[in-house]
Formats: sequence, structure tokens, C-alpha cells
Amino acid sequence: MNVSGLSPSSSAYTSTLNRSMGSGAAPADGKPEKAKSGELSPEDAAQVAKLKQIDRQVRQHEQAHMAAAGGMATSGASFTYTKGPDGVNYAVGGEVGISTSPGRTPEETIQRARTIRAAALAPADPSGQDRAVAAQAAKMEMEARMELAQQSQDKAPEAEDPSARRQSQIDSFYGASSGSAGQAVSTYA
Repeated sequence: MNVSGLSPSSSAYTSTLNRSMGSGAAPADGKPEKAKSGELSPEDAAQVAKLKQIDRQVRQHEQAHMAAAGGMATSGASFTYTKGPDGVNYAVGGEVGISTSPGRTPEETIQRARTIRAAALAPADPSGQDRAVAAQAAKMEMEARMELAQQSQDKAPEAEDPSARRQSQIDSFYGASSGSAGQAVSTYA
């Protein structure tokens, strides 16, 4: 499962940028406008500035996932790029792979789920995908807690009744007696 870096705001920027860039077709001579004039038009310069801002936000977003994931990250950040009017590729989306496998014990699974949730919600602006991963991690933690509670409950009868536990210890040491403790004493006395 991946923790995605596509935040709602960067997705909106991407679609706005794609519309403003048009079909991406080059002028009739096939050369970008920059090559003709040597400088960007004011519209293109504004678009480059917006792309730089989005690129910075996307990279920070993915870095936050990586930092919080620690050893549970299965890959580095991967990015989706768009080419700006200046010919440079800018990151407009990204994702970080996070291992969501359970641990060997319920306690280990609880710890892993907490790390997954922290990694998913680490950015200042978690995306919908980030929130979905956090919800799955919360469910994983809840199931592990239920399993841990069940294990505790299975062991609880001995722990709840100290006299039953003591009698069990006596029976296992001397062998189960069919009578009372007084008979066992007289038998061995």
C-alpha cells in the first residue's frame, strides 16, 4: 500500500496547470517560445513560479512521510512530473511506499499500526489517500488490541481466582485429589 503525496491542493493545481498549458503543442516551427525570445512571457513566468511552489510542497509532503515512516518505508519517494514552459520537469504529485504487514505478535502489530498512522498523517496537509491509510492503520491497531484482549481473557480465570490457581498448583505437585485438602494431609502425614 502506498501513502500518496497527492494532496487535494496539488491535484487542483495540476488540473489548473494542464488547462492553462493547453494541449502542450509547440508553435508551428516546433521550438518552445523561450528559444525564440530568450526569456519567458509574463504568463509563463507566473506558471513557472506556481510550478516551483507546487514542486516544493510535494517534496516536503513526501519527505514528511519518509521521516515518520522510518524503517517501515518500502521505497523512497516517487514523483509525478509535469514539464514547465521553461523546459524543466516539476513534481506535481508523489507517493511513498509503506509496509502495512502485521507484526508477529499483537503488541508488535499495535506498534506497527501506530507508525503507519503517524507516517500517513505526518504532512501538514494529509491527502484523502493519506487519511484512508491512517484509517486502515487504526483498524489494524483495533483488531490487534481485540486479539490481545482475547488472549488476556483466555488466561484470566486462573488470575482472577487466587485460590483456584493455588489449588491448581497443589494438584499439579501432589496429583489431583478426589477429596479435600484435609484428606491429602492425612494421607501423606
